[in-house]
Amino acid sequence: MIIDHPLIQHKISLLRDKRTGQKEFRELVAEIAMLMAYEVTRDLPTKEVEVETPIAVAKTRVISGKKLGLIPVLRAGLGMVDGILRLVPAAYVGHVGLYREPKTLEPVEYYCKLPTDVSERELIVLEPMLATGGSAAAAIGMLKAKGAQHIKLVSLIAAPEGIACVSKTHPDVDIFVAAVDEKLDYNGYIVPGLGDAGDRLYGTK
Repeated sequence: MIIDHPLIQHKISLLRDKRTGQKEFRELVAEIAMLMAYEVTRDLPTKEVEVETPIAVAKTRVISGKKLGLIPVLRAGLGMVDGILRLVPAAYVGHVGLYREPKTLEPVEYYCKLPTDVSERELIVLEPMLATGGSAAAAIGMLKAKGAQHIKLVSLIAAPEGIACVSKTHPDVDIFVAAVDEKLDYNGYIVPGLGDAGDRLYGTK
């Protein structure tokens, strides 16, 4: 699903701009993630409750049943966590550490710390740039190996190759993105993309 709300598209444009500084870049990533979370959580079940207002008793609805877990793929995925936690502060946060081997571009696992009840939670994997799709697909595979049954993937910008990879490997996982770009370059970067999200978040090279 491409989430094409005007506010999101505006902020994605600012995010792409090479003149956008580190502080603003971090803020934009968090804001876009928060805005995207509205659509990502649209299907959460609700139940009717009674609330006493200053005037009378009101019948209204609250979220029921599903517990959420946010799983950022280290390290760039961390930039999306705080924005979503502003909307769902009770969500648990796990972490999956993967890096791309420079020559093969294949994902290599180096860390995995998850909530103990992953099988009972709806997990949202956070991967800002869905490039080759290898890291996201590997992260989802790690979650499934730990018993996870309900998983969604949220990315800011995706390449067609990354979407195809995750869709083929995990056809049961819904993918939410703010933009789908043209292609990957020979280094596996999204074109036109925004560069390396982790470097721009944390000031590294």
